[in-house]
Amino acid sequence: MKVLIVGGSGGIGQAMVKQVQETYPDATVHATYRHHLPNDRQNNIQWHALDVTNEAEIKQLSEQLTELDWLINCVGILHTQDKGPEKSLQSLDIDFFQHNLTLNTLPSVMLAKHFCHALKQSDSARFAVISAKVGSITDNRLGGWYSYRASKAALNMFLKTLAIEWQRNMKHCVVLSLHPGTTDTPLSQPFQQSVPKGKLFTPEYVANCLLPIIANATPAQTGCFFAYDGTELPW
Repeated sequence: MKVLIVGGSGGIGQAMVKQVQETYPDATVHATYRHHLPNDRQNNIQWHALDVTNEAEIKQLSEQLTELDWLINCVGILHTQDKGPEKSLQSLDIDFFQHNLTLNTLPSVMLAKHFCHALKQSDSARFAVISAKVGSITDNRLGGWYSYRASKAALNMFLKTLAIEWQRNMKHCVVLSLHPGTTDTPLSQPFQQSVPKGKLFTPEYVANCLLPIIANATPAQTGCFFAYDGTELPW
């Protein structure tokens, strides 16, 4: 089995790399990082520097990895050092909005575009992306968080649309949108005080939950939106 984990140097990404390696010790695992290799990186992982906002770099990597069984994208952003989720429309900043789209939506678009040939070689292909429940339009009851919600909703629509196209010409491939829950990583750090007791998960727990969902999904479930506990979420 050949697996590519994009964003393998992040919190959930590193946990996914470790979990895949432990569950499938014979797998060939590739992982990407943006600036620095993780200090506690696992052995036998083939690491690749990648800027997921740069289509030329994604294309170049796809030309190196011409056969894949799984592609898992763990890259995402919720806040920067000086900008965070908006509480009202008046606090919306257009540059921050576009930054959310650039990191939460467009990487998966470009990864699907350039790695579709590699996935087409597999009889059990998976294209799985870490999304977020707040990207659900149906589930939105609180408002706010305009940039993050919109970027994840756009991601979900892309994945749903991709699943329809690939179901026609890549019947073996399963496309999944995944909600990891609130995970104890730098992404959620400023918001953890409001998380109910028992609902702040370790990256290891999340990886352990998501991996079986990815592994056991059937072609009939392509285009589905699943939470970490296996619950199917509304779009």
